[in-house]
Amino acid sequence: MPTITESKVIDHDVHTVYNQWTQFEEFPRFMEGVERVDQLDDRRLHWVVNFGGSTHEWDAEITEQVPDQRVAWRSVDGKTNTGQVTFQPADAGKTEVTVEMGWEPEGLKEKIGGALGFDDRRVKQDLNRLESLLDERGGQETGAWRGEQH
Repeated sequence: MPTITESKVIDHDVHTVYNQWTQFEEFPRFMEGVERVDQLDDRRLHWVVNFGGSTHEWDAEITEQVPDQRVAWRSVDGKTNTGQVTFQPADAGKTEVTVEMGWEPEGLKEKIGGALGFDDRRVKQDLNRLESLLDERGGQETGAWRGEQH
C-alpha cells in the first residue's frame, strides 16, 4: 500500500488547529476533491470524494483520537485507506501538522497519479488551504470536538 507523509508548520496554535481538524464535515472547504464528509457518530465518517475523474464513497472508523495530539483512522468498506494526523506545538504558537496516509490505488489513472506524486502534492496543498482557512477566520476554528477514542 503506497504511503504519503506530508508535514507543515501552520501559523496557529495547536489547540486551534486540532479543533478545526476535528470538524470533519468542513473538510470540503480545504481538501481538494472532497465533496462531502458526514459524521455518523463519534467514531464513524462517510466520505464522498472525486479523484481521477471518478466519485468514490467509503466509511471510515476513527481508531484513535487524543485532543491536541492525534487522530487516526481506517476505512471499513469501500476505498481502502488508513492514516493518522499528528499535531505538535512548534515555535511561537505555531503547530506542526503531519499527515500520514496509506491507500490502495485502483485502476491505471490512480496508479499513474500516485507514481507521478500527484497525491503528495494534493495533501501538501490541502495543508496550505487549512492554514488559509484559519487565516481567513482570524485564527478562529469553526468548532471543536475534544472527546477521546482508543
